[in-house]
Amino acid sequence: MTRAAALLVAVALPAAGCGYALEGRGITTDPSIKRIGVPRFKDASTGWVDLDTRVTEAVVGELTRRGRFTVVKEATGVDAVVIGELLSFDVVPINFTGGGGGEGQLTEATRYAITLHARVVYRKVGMVDPLWENDDFSVRDEYDLDDADTQDFFDREDQSIDRLAESFARRLVAAMLEAF
Repeated sequence: MTRAAALLVAVALPAAGCGYALEGRGITTDPSIKRIGVPRFKDASTGWVDLDTRVTEAVVGELTRRGRFTVVKEATGVDAVVIGELLSFDVVPINFTGGGGGEGQLTEATRYAITLHARVVYRKVGMVDPLWENDDFSVRDEYDLDDADTQDFFDREDQSIDRLAESFARRLVAAMLEAF
């Protein structure tokens, strides 16, 4: 082998292993699971009205969209169950306007971040070990508030909670079923 050919091989071999790919480890759902129960997520700590219902409905909807399962809102008469508990829900201002440091100037929040943390277990009925679990599954969303209209604040917050619930459901179902 010539020196040039050896150099080419030496450069090409490490490069062949380089790169990156987003790749799951395949479907982790037992093929015998045809009916999944998703009872309402518990919410003893967030203090947000109907957050448990919105998140649960989003998870049910996402599992239903997958088309491989019959999804019900109870834990009986099913092959597997998704049990969730909402741990915290935080709304934090992250961007401000006005103020400028001068005395008498008000600073107003113009952008908020909301974060949801939950404990989720996906278990086949009759099995001790879960198929998937996460003690701190979290999702974050942000929304802008352009003016001081109180109704606008609540509308935007409500829309953001809906987006957050949908994002939570998509990420959760992908993590549970696609082994990411």
